[in-house]
Amino acid sequence: MFTGLIDDVGVVERVERTDAGRELRIRSRYTGLEDGESIAVNGACLTVRESGPGWFAVAAVVTTLGRTTIGDWSVGRRVNLERAMRLGDRLGGHLVQGHVDDVGTVEDSRRQGDAQLIAVRLPAALEPLIVLHGSVAVDGVSLTVNALPAPGILQLSLIEYTWRHTTLGELRVGDRVHLEADMVGKYVRQLVAPYAAALQ
Repeated sequence: MFTGLIDDVGVVERVERTDAGRELRIRSRYTGLEDGESIAVNGACLTVRESGPGWFAVAAVVTTLGRTTIGDWSVGRRVNLERAMRLGDRLGGHLVQGHVDDVGTVEDSRRQGDAQLIAVRLPAALEPLIVLHGSVAVDGVSLTVNALPAPGILQLSLIEYTWRHTTLGELRVGDRVHLEADMVGKYVRQLVAPYAAALQ
């Protein structure tokens, strides 16, 4: 479990195909990592296979590659990182599982006063789970839904701190981003689905 509060931005140092899947070696400031530990990499929960001073290695299997952009990553890519939260930690963001639901596409990015407004095209399956002023994780970053200006469009308002301390400040129109809808909303939808179907 994660909070969506990014505590490091790493850099992909090596990408190779191994028996474990698409393996990535990532440079980071983390110390004391243990094999088997979970780390959210751009919001995708991956398992540490090995680590050393200033780096760790993870692998993405075919199912992960099918619902994320990890298959497109190359050496030099910067990625948002978050270690799993400890029970009793402050929950400054929201409950994030590190299970990427789908991939969205940046449609617009513009400055408005002291905020950067980013519009993301949502996959149709995620639309019902996105609510005004609710929570969403974008490339692993816990954000608030600022507006829903048009069908299928999610608008985010990034503060200067987020702009500087995550990779979201590098987003350009056409970039693809990992999306994870709010966990509570997903459970509510599942629980009410049989009753909603009965009313139709």
